[in-house]
Amino acid sequence: MHAVRLRLLKEQAKQIGLPIHIIEIPFPCSNADYEKIMTEFIAKIQADDIETVAFGDLYLEDIRDYRIAQMQGTGIEPIFPCWGIDTKALSQSIIDIGIKANITCIDPKQISVDFSGHAFNQNLLESLPDTVDPCGENGEFHTFVYDSPDFNSPINITQSETIERDGFVFTDWQ
Repeated sequence: MHAVRLRLLKEQAKQIGLPIHIIEIPFPCSNADYEKIMTEFIAKIQADDIETVAFGDLYLEDIRDYRIAQMQGTGIEPIFPCWGIDTKALSQSIIDIGIKANITCIDPKQISVDFSGHAFNQNLLESLPDTVDPCGENGEFHTFVYDSPDFNSPINITQSETIERDGFVFTDWQ
């Protein structure tokens, strides 16, 4: 959904010093297929003695409940470190601590296409309509972090084309 190049995801993991597991999800993908793919992934990380999986959900209870249900019986604890944090405060904190990100995808039914490719910065927060969650928690937009105080060094990215596909608008970063 974020439409970020695999090379950039691998670089992001490298800069923060974490392993990355690539899970191929076909398009289109039924929920049954998705659950099968994720069950196979969970079996793999169980074999690697992974004890906990962190999710970035903020307040959508149905999604949190779904994740908890899917993890039941696996021996792996789902945690939600950002759960319940006010999204206005969180979005401001992200900017204040120096995390840098750009918008990669927007849902034009929820937000203007003019926001596609925009930097996640103070100007963005001040420009967002009141109906848009400042963290994009309702799927209004998705981002890619290219620099963070936790990175060894920033990821050099260049904005490429913006296209509409399958009802969404994607900005390619290379």
